[in-house]
Amino acid sequence: MKIILIGLLLTIMALLALALTQLIRGKSQRLLTLLAWRVALSIGLFLLLILSGRMGWITPNF
Repeated sequence: MKIILIGLLLTIMALLALALTQLIRGKSQRLLTLLAWRVALSIGLFLLLILSGRMGWITPNF
């Protein structure tokens, strides 16, 4: 489960970097698409973290 969470986090960061390159190039439509994917994956990651915590798949360290 931790590998999936790390993979999603790295994908979100990669999409942010790609969006930055599109911003520099001035391609606004592709920029909006990449940012929309990033937001959707971020929300999905947040929900997956909540679900994983409730199901006991991951445990907090406090």
